[in-house]
Amino acid sequence: MHMEYKRIKMNSVIFALNVVVTVVWCAPRRCEPGDEILGRCKASVEERAKCTDIVMGYCDDMPYAKTIFPNILDHKTRADAETGTEYLLLSVIHSLLNGECTPDIRMLGCSVLVPRCEKDRIVKPCRSTCEAVRKSCAHTFEGIEMAWPYFLDCDRFFVSDEEGCYDPLEGLRERQEVAMASISPEEPATIIQFTYHSNAQMINVLKKTAARCSDISRTYSIGRSVEGKDLLIIEFSDNPGQHELLEPEVKLIANMHGNEVLGRQLLIYLTEYLCSEYLLGNERIQTLINTTRIHIFPSMNPDGYELAAAEVEGNNDPENEEGPRYNGWTSGRANSQNIDLNRNFPDLTSIMYNRRRSKRFRSDHIPIPDSYWFGKVAPETYAVMKWIRSIPFVISASLHGGELVVSYPFDYSRHPQEEKMFSPTPDEQVFKQLARTYADAHAIMGNNDSNRCGASFASKGGIINGAQWYSFAGGMSDFNYLHTNCFEITVELGCDKFPAEDELYLGWQQNKEALLSFVESVHRGIKGIVKDEDGNGIKGARISVRGIRHDIITAENGDYWRLLTAGIHILTASAPGYSKVMKKIHLPSRMQKAGRVDFVLKKTVLEPDMDDTVLPAMGTYERFDPYNQFERYSLSELGENGEERQEKPWWWSYFAQSGSSAPTWLLRNY
Repeated sequence: MHMEYKRIKMNSVIFALNVVVTVVWCAPRRCEPGDEILGRCKASVEERAKCTDIVMGYCDDMPYAKTIFPNILDHKTRADAETGTEYLLLSVIHSLLNGECTPDIRMLGCSVLVPRCEKDRIVKPCRSTCEAVRKSCAHTFEGIEMAWPYFLDCDRFFVSDEEGCYDPLEGLRERQEVAMASISPEEPATIIQFTYHSNAQMINVLKKTAARCSDISRTYSIGRSVEGKDLLIIEFSDNPGQHELLEPEVKLIANMHGNEVLGRQLLIYLTEYLCSEYLLGNERIQTLINTTRIHIFPSMNPDGYELAAAEVEGNNDPENEEGPRYNGWTSGRANSQNIDLNRNFPDLTSIMYNRRRSKRFRSDHIPIPDSYWFGKVAPETYAVMKWIRSIPFVISASLHGGELVVSYPFDYSRHPQEEKMFSPTPDEQVFKQLARTYADAHAIMGNNDSNRCGASFASKGGIINGAQWYSFAGGMSDFNYLHTNCFEITVELGCDKFPAEDELYLGWQQNKEALLSFVESVHRGIKGIVKDEDGNGIKGARISVRGIRHDIITAENGDYWRLLTAGIHILTASAPGYSKVMKKIHLPSRMQKAGRVDFVLKKTVLEPDMDDTVLPAMGTYERFDPYNQFERYSLSELGENGEERQEKPWWWSYFAQSGSSAPTWLLRNY
């Protein structure tokens, strides 16, 4: 009897469990947060979310008042959304992008974080709006090396018009239209903010400019400073990244001395100007960029600049009505190794002077002596030497401060005991023409005013031979001329090495035309191609000019550029294993572009010239850092597994200390 009772009780329990299991199994599946949005289930009335007021500060200007949680990113509550990295990004996006594309980006992000709610349901933003913003603003993220945010994925979180969407920027556009209607119509113009830029801000401007004008510009690095700062260059060309046949190459360098800062700012402004004016259809700028490859290097000494700028900041006395001023002439001049970069290049001028009496000795492409590499070579100097050896530059300007004058080589006196001796190059007339091009186009450099900065040079038209001013060895301009094809001048921009910020606009106005005119002056003299009988360009052929002991060497595909003044010239093209060809040319004084002079050389077997024995062995020209003592300057830092270590961008600190998980989705190529 007892056993029968237990059996009946057990059957009752099993039946009850089966009923419970059946009820649970047949009950509708509970909607997890976000499942209803994706259409996976339908929430019951009791668990369905409700529309609620928008109370998130950076999204309070949206064209609607109600939102709902979970949102499109599946943040379950407002607190989850506010503490996420996505909202943090929206809160700092104006500062990161320097005001560009905001509030468009912020409001687009808000349309995902606090989506529009109608009848307790999410209304998604329009994909077309997202795509339009991305098209016009992607360059701003590229400019700061930030990936396009994942939550602004137009395909993933936005929908088409047919699916029923709304334009989250509708209210913004209405306000902009009202504002524009109150402004009288004017021609579009380039807008430049005339302020100082920190190293990080400078890098940001260069990269954003290159991204904005990606069809005609790019940035590239030639190395790093002693303290690891990028030596960044921006290039403008109709085919950026490529040397084009017969298209001349120009470089502009500034801030070689870290405390001489006006040139640095001028080149930053010039990059913005070239990009903007090209897009606005400025014919002069378009012609210049379409026919010239321009390399702009705003800061050769970023470490020195930081030291000088810190001194200015330290002198910022609130009671000083004139604002912060730079008081010293030396702080920040040298690099972090205390090396004056304009004394750190190989002294080829002394070699030239010692051998100038040798028969047929030429003052060009003089090899770097091995002894140079046993001295102290700054990483900035090393990077620039490799750079100018790798590109066939024709002209260059190095921007300095402390006076108002243009000087030109030689900078080292032909008599070491003479500090102020006129010491011309074989191309004295060409250098004077280049210097006058800049000085004459400058607002005041070439005038006769005796009560201004640079007045001592007024009688000379604002130009002077470098050694006649003061002599020094190891300069960059002499090195350019004696080691490469490049003709470089030195431009002293003013007596104040670190002018007040309110003087930057005046500096730009005084120098803008001079900078453009100088770059345009590369289209003077002659250019051409040296070919063999089969039509192949001959690399390394020499172009000689009678009466000028300085040759030009052809580039990779046989093209060359030779600056010359007006008049009659006798040219000779030669190359080992080929016969020489001579041509007589006449350059009119009013010629507006370079004349075309090509050569075709025939292969031949030449007897050795006994006079060649007095010349230095030019085969050593390719010897650069022969003992690999400084190659480390060119090597990227490697991580533990041998992969190249990626340095975090400057904006990473905004997020690294937020307490949230690291937003690696903001890193490019992660």
